[in-house]
Amino acid sequence: MPKQNYTAESLPDILTAQHISDYLGISRRRVYELFQLKPDFGGIPNFEIGFSKRVDKQDFLQWIEAKKKEKAEK
Repeated sequence: MPKQNYTAESLPDILTAQHISDYLGISRRRVYELFQLKPDFGGIPNFEIGFSKRVDKQDFLQWIEAKKKEKAEK
């Protein structure tokens, strides 16, 4: 499957690990590692539908902003 190029606006409202992988330019494996971490420890907030993990687009964009703010404060 060819890599998709997304902008924040073109991302769907509910994201998969593949969407996040393509958007951030990181491996899907790394996205799943970030899903395992609690948000308080830098993990991406997510929820489960059956065995599938999904992320609300707004939660994801807020997570990115928090990461940028965290970096700026260091």
